[in-house]
Amino acid sequence: MDDARVGAQLRAARLAARKSMAEVAEEAGLTKGFLSKLERDLANVSVASLIRLCDALGVSVGSLFQPSKGEVVRAGERPAINFGGTGIREYLLTPAHERRMQAILSDLTPGGGSGEETYALPVDVELVFILAGRLELTIDEELIILDEGDAFTFAANARHSWRAAADDAGPTRVLWVVSPALPDTTRYS
Repeated sequence: MDDARVGAQLRAARLAARKSMAEVAEEAGLTKGFLSKLERDLANVSVASLIRLCDALGVSVGSLFQPSKGEVVRAGERPAINFGGTGIREYLLTPAHERRMQAILSDLTPGGGSGEETYALPVDVELVFILAGRLELTIDEELIILDEGDAFTFAANARHSWRAAADDAGPTRVLWVVSPALPDTTRYS
């Protein structure tokens, strides 16, 4: 393994998992200092330690030796998701294991949306980009109208709701991006 450098891949996997160096080191039974050296390719790792690290990161050992250029989510293979609301079809655009950010595509019928009750998300920032149609976004009781081509970025913990303009003749298509990705076990408030 002297010729195979895995430090950058270990660091990328740790960042993608949104884990600190201390968390990964503890889960793998290693010291933070040793993990730091591994990520900088300044130390060699045993097979047993590498397997524990990969388990802690949720990646295969083989993935460390084939650096990923990215991951494709094909148009016909987007997983459908359901966050609730009415008149909505939603699809996850980012890989399910991606933790740094999450992108969702929403197709809304006229008047379709999240519902009247506002909610907040347990993430830092949310971006909405209108691909087609018009969206009525209410944040902290302020109505913001977004037309095709408009983008709006806001604190995701602000109470908000949204709906496609009821008077639009056609569907509204919206791209949502949140960072970091929503936790898998979250119950939205």
